Amino acid sequence: MRHGKKFNHLGRTADHRQAMLANMAISLIMHKRITTTLAKAKALKKYVEPLITRAKDDSTNSRRVVFRYLQNKEALKELYGVVAEKIADRPGGYTRVIKLGSRLGDGADMAFIELVDFDENMAKAPKAAKRTRRGGKKKAEAPAAEAPVAEAPAEEAAAEEAKAE
Repeated sequence: MRHGKKFNHLGRTADHRQAMLANMAISLIMHKRITTTLAKAKALKKYVEPLITRAKDDSTNSRRVVFRYLQNKEALKELYGVVAEKIADRPGGYTRVIKLGSRLGDGADMAFIELVDFDENMAKAPKAAKRTRRGGKKKAEAPAAEAPVAEAPAEEAAAEEAKAE
């Protein structure tokens, strides 16, 4: 029975699941973004976020704990070097899962998971002003109405100068 076991088993044995999540975590750390199924991306998010949190504290013990999960020296160097610098001030939420749609072959929901601070497109994208139909009409009419008003004070100023002479 599966009472109280709330995480997704992903249709694998425990050893296979741990090995798969470790490999996916290494790929995510090294490449900053990977494409996978939605279920695997959600499971990977739960797996890798505590490891990234642990990487904020660069101590021998935290390195040993993370190495126990990843078993890859290059990924450990990348995590404690490049990744730890960027996420130092972030309180959590180091990854982002974005849905891509269905896979053509079997219809599985696909998604990509990425490290939030490493996506240049999302960081630099300025938010465009929301356009509405009503807002455009008011702006178009306003300059036309203001133009005659602006000329009237100039004519009055010229008439006052003529009277002063």
